[in-house]
Amino acid sequence: MAMVPRKLQSHFFSASDDSTMTKQIRATHAPVDDERIDVRPLLNVVQHIFNSAASIIPGIVQGKPAKLDGLMDSFQQSELTDMLDITSHTINKVSCEISCKCLSGGDAHATTMGILSMLSRYSWEAKVVIALAAFATNFGKFWLLAQVHATNPLARSVAMLKHIHETLEQVNELGPKFEAISHLLKAMLDVTNYIMQFHELPSQYIDPEAPETLAASNLIPSAVYWTIRSIIACATQILGIIGLGQGFMSSTIETWELSSLAHKLSNINSHLLKQLDLCRQHLDDNKQREAFETLQILFQTSHPDNMKILKALIYNKDDMLPLFDGSTKQRVSIEVLRKKIVLLYITDLHHISDQEIMIFEQMYQESRQESSRFESQYELVWIPIVDKGTPWTEEKQNKFVKLQSMMTWYSLYDPSMLEPATIRYIKEVWLFNNVKPIIVVLDQQGKVVNLNAIHMMWIWGSLAYPFSSSREEALWKQESWRLELLADTIHPSLYDWIAQGTYICLYGGDDIEWIRKFTRKARSLAETLKLPLEMIYVGRSNPGEKVRKINTVIEEEKLSNTLPDPGLTLIWFFWVRLESMWHSKLQQEKKVENDEIMQEIMRILGFDSSEQGWVVMSRGTENMMAKGKGDTFLNCLNDYDQWKDKAEDKGVLPAMDDYIQGLQTPHHCNRLILPGTNGRIPDKVVCVECGRPMEKFYMYRCCTD
Repeated sequence: MAMVPRKLQSHFFSASDDSTMTKQIRATHAPVDDERIDVRPLLNVVQHIFNSAASIIPGIVQGKPAKLDGLMDSFQQSELTDMLDITSHTINKVSCEISCKCLSGGDAHATTMGILSMLSRYSWEAKVVIALAAFATNFGKFWLLAQVHATNPLARSVAMLKHIHETLEQVNELGPKFEAISHLLKAMLDVTNYIMQFHELPSQYIDPEAPETLAASNLIPSAVYWTIRSIIACATQILGIIGLGQGFMSSTIETWELSSLAHKLSNINSHLLKQLDLCRQHLDDNKQREAFETLQILFQTSHPDNMKILKALIYNKDDMLPLFDGSTKQRVSIEVLRKKIVLLYITDLHHISDQEIMIFEQMYQESRQESSRFESQYELVWIPIVDKGTPWTEEKQNKFVKLQSMMTWYSLYDPSMLEPATIRYIKEVWLFNNVKPIIVVLDQQGKVVNLNAIHMMWIWGSLAYPFSSSREEALWKQESWRLELLADTIHPSLYDWIAQGTYICLYGGDDIEWIRKFTRKARSLAETLKLPLEMIYVGRSNPGEKVRKINTVIEEEKLSNTLPDPGLTLIWFFWVRLESMWHSKLQQEKKVENDEIMQEIMRILGFDSSEQGWVVMSRGTENMMAKGKGDTFLNCLNDYDQWKDKAEDKGVLPAMDDYIQGLQTPHHCNRLILPGTNGRIPDKVVCVECGRPMEKFYMYRCCTD
């Protein structure tokens, strides 16, 4: 490779002192604010010229006839016409300046600075686009003649006057130079597009004093200078190719200059792209901050209906239908929610179970059986929260589609529609933490009336309508601790047994030997006392394969009733309802020390947290219950002779309960495992047996059994 002469090398890099050069460049800049113009239509034309030329150069170099491109129509003709009315004179002046200086062999730096002075009144992006347009007029003429001279007599004559036909006879030798020009043109367009993108960033979200903006502002003048400097180099080479210039450098040196400029612009591109990304992030942060503040204001303001709130939350544009109707499998507008009570079912893609969807589905369909029913006047909308910082993979898409297909209510059509500001609001204000689903309730005017109604839905279903916090408080005032509250409708015969005054045992655990002993002893004692007795196995929380196998054994050996459910959904629902009672009470500011229902809930949750079985026994509509851990309750049954006299006086259940309480030792250990939740966990929980504060531990559990 030929060495570059020291004189040329020094001349080429003579303007490389960045601070001095930047001052010189800025000194030429005196924009007129009322003359700011949108040069994007002009840049579209320039890009079309350069791209068209780039597509025909290889064919011409190889001696192949070029195909004529269709007319470009990617820009608005009216916008271009208006803009050219303002800039055409300047474009022609700059074009002449470039041709004259290149023909006379003028200094490239001086020529560049002269053009910057001619364009002083324009903004930076306008300067570079006008300079490119000026070069494109001559560049386009050259390649247009090269393209059609063989078939158009007029073009052939003009090509002869400009010696283009002679140039094309030497295309094989000029191939490397054409390639170098093409690379440099691409680099020039890349720089210009980045500068334009900076200019097109929405000004209302850009702080001019922000470090990202200042850094970009410092880069752009130099980028404009080197782009115009590259235009001069390209124009010089084109004039040299067609033989109009005199005394040009050797081909190797010329190609080296073009390649060096392309490398220079490539480095500038890297810096511009980095700053552009930072500015976009800065812009997006400001935009999302404004959107977050807008949400805060909207939720503090009264509205005639819920549309403004829902659009701000879900999707604030009119270009798409943001909701998916699970019943019709069609996309729909937010308008379907107008003036409805809306339950926003907020989850991630991982902590939402098939059982949960199945129970919700049953509740939702029951509420829809009679459209005139008061309780049916609400809509459920699934809002899936996904991490926008991680890629949306095929696995996630499949998971989303599977979950969505199980829902007959509304859901967000595409999780990416949710703005980061909305996700931030849901997490910071509504306290969603990705672990447990929540249901935020909006009334007909979009006001939040319950930050999490999921617990009251599990407890009371559609009877919780309109799902407000005040309704939750009213429902609890009507409740007392009884079997109907604890078991609800988990078994189809439960309410018949209650009405008939049957003794009913709910029992759980996963020790099959204890289950055999307990059920046989209970049945034997009931037969002795001639008591109508039904027993229902309710397993454990987070039921898995072990509970499924126990269910099978109980059914095969006819030990008791089970919840006939291959998917264990009803067992899951029993425990979720119980946990929901706990959290609902906490939301109502209740405490274990002075709330009987919380004490009983905690007792059964404590039973489930132990390593043994447990029993709760009730009769008919009586509120009295006998309950105890597995061995204690079994001992009570075995010791019937010791409490039978009291049973004749007080009744079976009070006598059993007294005896079980007497078996409680002063030294005992109760454990309470509370599920992860978005709600509050109290700092202090007292033992339901002795009233002393319980020690708090952290536990991480994977329940796959």
